[in-house]
Amino acid sequence: MRVALVHDWLTGLRGGERVLDELAGLFPSADLFTLVHVPGSTTPRIDALRIHTSPLQRWSGSARHYRELLPLLPWAVRQLRIDGYDLVISVHHAMAKAARIAPGTRHLCYCLTPMRYAWDAADVYLGRGLRRAAAAPLLAGLRRFDRATAGPDRVTRLVAISEYVRERTRRHWGRDAQVVYPPVDIDTFRPDGRPPDDFYLLVGAFVPYKRADLAIETFASLGRRLVVVGDGPLRTKLERRALPGIDVRGRVAESELSKLYARCRALVYPQEEDFGIAALEAQASGRPVIAFGRGGALETVRPLAGPPDTAAHATGVFFDAQHSDSLVDAVRRFEEAEPFFDAKLIRSHAERFSAARFRDEFMRQVQATLGEHTLDAGTGGG
Repeated sequence: MRVALVHDWLTGLRGGERVLDELAGLFPSADLFTLVHVPGSTTPRIDALRIHTSPLQRWSGSARHYRELLPLLPWAVRQLRIDGYDLVISVHHAMAKAARIAPGTRHLCYCLTPMRYAWDAADVYLGRGLRRAAAAPLLAGLRRFDRATAGPDRVTRLVAISEYVRERTRRHWGRDAQVVYPPVDIDTFRPDGRPPDDFYLLVGAFVPYKRADLAIETFASLGRRLVVVGDGPLRTKLERRALPGIDVRGRVAESELSKLYARCRALVYPQEEDFGIAALEAQASGRPVIAFGRGGALETVRPLAGPPDTAAHATGVFFDAQHSDSLVDAVRRFEEAEPFFDAKLIRSHAERFSAARFRDEFMRQVQATLGEHTLDAGTGGG
């Protein structure tokens, strides 16, 4: 059984790449197709696959500026010609599902999100006014492309990472999906059994919709220490702000990240996320989450729903609007309830999202995609 994996781009280690790493473990002989690959930017298990890239790989700036090549991405992904495989698995958030796959090939799309640039986050990425108006024809074309390449003639089986994403595949693509939650590394991220240090933590890519700006401004105004971990296009802008109490560290090693999770008072999660692996990594470390109460957080965080002493049954606190006043209120509610949060209960909640659970549920979706065919995990291209 020959298997091909497809991923949008390999330029850093985020939630989608952690999913891909699990698939690389399930199918170590698979071929991997992607628009752009930066060796060493993800995991050894991913880099060990036989990797095929698009023509964008030949442009020296593509690894850093691929988002600015948005008009070219539909053309580039169609240069990934995938033929001679029994099964194709795409991990999709922008273009992956649109690779040129030979007719009749079984194609399972694991959807992280319909294309954010074209749909829900267009204003965040492009702004409003004249810039958005100038981009209107491009957005219309991207939406048509995104929807057309999600049809049953292109994708045999559609699997979403959350109920939130499932609702959006229905709305944007007119297709229902199965749901398999992504894997969380509960072995790497664990409580350390000690009281937390006096800092809050923000983890994520430095891109507009993650709203690092909101967290930084709010915690600076509160006089609370905030450690910021991540990388991305907005990194230089965030570092230049240099507000008191804000420690922007950029990308850190996983060993350092696990320590930060275990030592923080709480993870701050100001974005509307499709699922939110970072929120569960913090909970696996026994730490609560202060989250914007929309999107995937509704499925991954059990919010405080009463007076402070009811925090013994919660894993975090929600705020209901992406502005500073709402986040300030959530921080104050958290600090009132902080002594009552139970690290063991928080950890137990995260264990429901383990990698072992993901592998079992995902392989059931693979078997359903193949129908009467049989597949042994560990097979792939070759």
